[in-house]
Amino acid sequence: MMNRTNWLYGTLALTGGLIGGILALEISPTVAMAAKQARSIRAQQFVLTDRDGTQRGVMEVTTRGTADLALLDGSGRDRAEMRVAKDGNGGIAFYDQDGRRRVVVGEAVSGRNGIAIYASTGRQIATLSVASSDEASLTLYDPNNGRARAGLGITTDGSPALVLFDDKGKDRLELHIGAKGTPGIALADETGKTIAGMPEREPTTQQQNQNQ
Repeated sequence: MMNRTNWLYGTLALTGGLIGGILALEISPTVAMAAKQARSIRAQQFVLTDRDGTQRGVMEVTTRGTADLALLDGSGRDRAEMRVAKDGNGGIAFYDQDGRRRVVVGEAVSGRNGIAIYASTGRQIATLSVASSDEASLTLYDPNNGRARAGLGITTDGSPALVLFDDKGKDRLELHIGAKGTPGIALADETGKTIAGMPEREPTTQQQNQNQ
């Protein structure tokens, strides 16, 4: 049987944790500590208030060295944050009115960047990620258990692949087009073993010349 596209399986299976860890950048809905003054300018913090004195934004450098800009709604709830960590990782996060993270956009010093979208339950349900090698992948997750269920990716040589996972996160079906333009399909059982697929291999240069 053909060799299955393990590069994509590995990328999609690990994307959830990677985006959640690298792109989140400790981003959680927090109201930065600030004196409730009409106007406050400090060496490490700037507080923005509306005309009623309600805190609407905070710009500060945290004790961990993270530069943080938090924007709050009229009820004082943290709805958006932009952060750059001391090591250079950067991210932007948006929250709903209940303080749950819904969207995170981030870029890591490792070169990986992407967008993560979360359900109302707080589970990550979609990720668009690009690695430093320029491999790109789109992953969709089960909103009930958080496991990857479908993924679309493109390798550095331009080869696309589609992977479908079962409810346990096992790779069960793969479709791809190889670097030489040959399409392929592979089916796997619950253990990950390939049980059916076509074609067996990419055509050789000699075979391509014979077909021309």
